Amino acid sequence: MEPNLKLMLDEGDFVDDPDTYRRLVGKLIYLTITRPDISYAVSIVSQFMTNPRVPHMNAVIHILKYLKNAPGCGLFYRSSGHLRIEGYTDADWTGSPSDRKSTTGYCTFIGGNLVTWRSKKQSVVARSSAEAEYRAMAHTTCELTWLRTVLQEFGLLTQGPTPLCCDNQAAIHIAMKLKDIITPFVPSGSQLADIFTKALPKNAIDFICSKLGVIDIYSPA
Repeated sequence: MEPNLKLMLDEGDFVDDPDTYRRLVGKLIYLTITRPDISYAVSIVSQFMTNPRVPHMNAVIHILKYLKNAPGCGLFYRSSGHLRIEGYTDADWTGSPSDRKSTTGYCTFIGGNLVTWRSKKQSVVARSSAEAEYRAMAHTTCELTWLRTVLQEFGLLTQGPTPLCCDNQAAIHIAMKLKDIITPFVPSGSQLADIFTKALPKNAIDFICSKLGVIDIYSPA
């Protein structure tokens, strides 16, 4: 999606064939299993399944064009020699123009490889950016705790506290007493979860995709 694009529920004409819109979005949702870079855009267009309008369909077409430009993109997993867990969390405060709800985004890694990620609108309206970020941290903490439990059951958990990287100092101070989770500050330019909370320019997308392990098998070596 284009940066600063805000889709509304009631702007534009209704599409002639809403079933086509729903089928396309359904296929895109399935594709996010291997294309985390479209998770945010797909989460936005999936909010208009009931009464899709022309701007919503245009956004779907934009996603399809983006995918067509790099059909060989996907996740690549490397052997790193360790199984350390780490996570990144972010929130876009009041990012939804229709109801002023924020968007939670996070991604988690095991051994330097991306294993889980999510882009989802929060269920309540946050009254500050710190509250929105803290809610996102809470969701990511649950994910990291689950990953720690899985590795522990297999006898593979060898690390100490798991880092959960956040770019909001206020939320970090609130969450300082988390057990088994440490919350280091990461600059916004290095926040990998940004791609799950907002539309970014191409250079930022390319940088984050390289860190997430999304590569194009058809690109020149």
